[in-house]
Amino acid sequence: MSRRVLRVRPHAWPLKEPFAIARGVRNEAAVIVVEIAEGACVGRGEAGGVAYRGETPASMALQIESVRTAIEAGAGREALCALLPAGGARHALDAALWDLEAKRCGVPAWRLAGVRQWRPVASAVTIGIRPPEACEQAARGYAGFPWIKLKVGRDAPVEAVAAVRRGAPRARLIVDANQAWTRAELRTHARAMRPYGVDLIEQPLPAGEDAALAPGDAAGIALCADESLSTADDLPGLVGRYRYVNIKLDKVGGLTAALALAAAAKAHGFALMVGCMLGGSVSVAPAMVLAQQCAVCDLDAPWLQADDWPDAIAWRDGTMYLPVPALWG
Repeated sequence: MSRRVLRVRPHAWPLKEPFAIARGVRNEAAVIVVEIAEGACVGRGEAGGVAYRGETPASMALQIESVRTAIEAGAGREALCALLPAGGARHALDAALWDLEAKRCGVPAWRLAGVRQWRPVASAVTIGIRPPEACEQAARGYAGFPWIKLKVGRDAPVEAVAAVRRGAPRARLIVDANQAWTRAELRTHARAMRPYGVDLIEQPLPAGEDAALAPGDAAGIALCADESLSTADDLPGLVGRYRYVNIKLDKVGGLTAALALAAAAKAHGFALMVGCMLGGSVSVAPAMVLAQQCAVCDLDAPWLQADDWPDAIAWRDGTMYLPVPALWG
């Protein structure tokens, strides 16, 4: 058996424009890149980490270095789940191990994951926080896309939704508050947004305040938990309060853990959404495997960048296609 070699480096992808959400503004996607070489095969992973939990490329690199010996000695994906906690470092390593296995055995990662048939993924495209007139202008550029996701804060969220609906009358619409609202604001905003055909409101309240939610708060609009979900232990507290859960590989620590969490979430009666943090095509490629069983997909991070990997995921009018083996999987 060939000796494994682990390589780790930070990278920063420039964004097309500043990306504003309720927690702040980003001008670049800062990621960690991992390569695991074994003989002639190299598996690759990428992760942006969970910034609101303090993860940075430097902190993820430290975590990865802490398990270097185990990885280079041959530790697999299941062992990795015991070696590192959920987060971006484990996502990057897990992705590299999936990619390495696919290359070594000549079987696509999606088949290794038990997906019977691959289909393209209809992903939301995200409009960051901006004035309503700028929301309308951005939405006009995405009017033919199947899904639009609108980031909002506490300032004029209903006006922003109305503007997006004017710009894209037929697109399905996700509104993401990123924990910015109170329960009273949710009740007020949801009722005002309902005439605009909003499909989903994502994480309206701060994580940990989910118990305050009650049936009827969202005026019939489906709610999706994001920051409130990291592991299967979080699921019982979300039952009856959210219809969807958003599984992000950076949060849960990779595709291996995400597939297990998806099965647990479905057993609890949740519909599935798959999302992502900022990062290039390698960071979202494993999530496209999970997307094969999700009702809602939000994997547009590479589309928000001014640059991406060679052989990047093909994206046309809101539809993402199978990653080529030269990229991942």
